[in-house]
Amino acid sequence: MFKPRAVLTRSPVGRQALLAFALVTALGLAAISNAEGGASGPAGAQTAGPQLPAEKQTTLGLYVTAKEAYEKWKTAPDKAMILDVRTPEEYLFVGHADMAWNIPVAAQSYQWDATKKQFPLRLLPDFVARVSKVAKPDDLLLVMCRSGGRSAIAVNSLAKAGFKHVYQITDGMEGDAVKDPNSVFDGQRLVNGWKNSGLPWTYRIDPNRMVLPGER
Repeated sequence: MFKPRAVLTRSPVGRQALLAFALVTALGLAAISNAEGGASGPAGAQTAGPQLPAEKQTTLGLYVTAKEAYEKWKTAPDKAMILDVRTPEEYLFVGHADMAWNIPVAAQSYQWDATKKQFPLRLLPDFVARVSKVAKPDDLLLVMCRSGGRSAIAVNSLAKAGFKHVYQITDGMEGDAVKDPNSVFDGQRLVNGWKNSGLPWTYRIDPNRMVLPGER
């Protein structure tokens, strides 16, 4: 039989048991809070923006992982639209979610930037106009790029244009990079993302789902 608290606290063993119980309870509540990703905002949106890198945060503050985006789409495929804002080359050769529309937010340049050590991307000024051809401001949009940087830019551009329900897919198509200098996979995008989460993807192309610059 469980002893009343007054009896337990009369002995050192009883006091230790109560302290241990309190500690386990506190740790359990903290674990639940972390697992749930904190509080929720409008329409069930995660308000975990401050926990994301600055380049992945958006003005709307609506965030989902690739897995959560897929579940939202499965629940209402006739109402939710997944936008893949990567370049057509990435969409074609890296692979893409079968239901995703390819509407690039930026184009690949071929002038080497010695400071950044990359061929930088350049933003496309007609991005919002192209999205507006297939979506309305009240539609539910789930936006992804490679790992969450360009999609944040895309979400902010759409929000500025009046789109209200635009979610940032924080881990994108390929996910985040492995950060382990002792691993042969160091620097490779294998941590999360659509492709690494066991979600369906394809190389098959439906040109009707690609809204490219200068088209339509």
